[in-house]
Amino acid sequence: MDFVAIDVETANADMASICQIGLVKYVNGVLSDEWKTYINPEDYFDEINVSIHGIDESAVSGAPIFSKVINTLRTYLDDAVVVCHTHFDRVAIQQAVRRYHAPELHSLWLDSARVVRRTWKEYAWKGYGLYNVCKGLGYDFKQHDALEDAKAAAYVFIAAIKQSGIGIDGWFDRVRQPIDPMASSSGSAVKREGNTEGPLYGEAIVFTGKLEMPRSKAADLAASIGCQVEPEVTKKTTILVVGDQDIKRLAGQEKSSKHRKVEELIKKGSPIKIIKESDFMELVEQSR
Repeated sequence: MDFVAIDVETANADMASICQIGLVKYVNGVLSDEWKTYINPEDYFDEINVSIHGIDESAVSGAPIFSKVINTLRTYLDDAVVVCHTHFDRVAIQQAVRRYHAPELHSLWLDSARVVRRTWKEYAWKGYGLYNVCKGLGYDFKQHDALEDAKAAAYVFIAAIKQSGIGIDGWFDRVRQPIDPMASSSGSAVKREGNTEGPLYGEAIVFTGKLEMPRSKAADLAASIGCQVEPEVTKKTTILVVGDQDIKRLAGQEKSSKHRKVEELIKKGSPIKIIKESDFMELVEQSR
């Protein structure tokens, strides 16, 4: 059972703004190596992100930029099975690689959230976030530290393999199958409700700002990968997609009311992710 589990933290809503990377390497099911580093994102730190992970400009002072650690990442990730909990970490790595015009990594990515949803019935449709699953399995860790999160993802993945009896190779096939293979398929009603078999089922998404694509198309794409599309921000919102033009803090330009409401909810403890439209499109692509 050989694999690498990885997690990243970002400085702001741009998923390429990686400010910390943590990973663990397992060989024959045993932890053989771990690596963690701060990254200078060469970008601003949003106070919302800082409130989540505690990393700010002072923490990354003297840290390398992403392009300086890409070769180290390659030694771990190239030609390896790479586990991350949801596609967010995978997309962040890929966006950072592209920002620095580096060659793409050659990895076999496996989403441990999709594994969890097909292993334990109680997490099939909700509650499959890393913290909640670890709590159910009795595993304690420090959230939003990249290395701690990577170790947690690895723990959950190994526990799922033991629980299901399915090995790594088998999971690459299983995650592409329905969560409940015995369930009969229903009609394809046109609704802005998330596809229950989508990898992001259980997420509630809201769009704000000026998007490059029609809002209706964005909603259709979000629903196709499992997101419940909502017109307004509520306590149930888990993802806010902001138009690329609106994500940068331009002089004289204010954030939308939806954006500000999400930031208030985050300050109160709501686990909402703020991402830009181009990152949303990459998330859609990687979720198919």
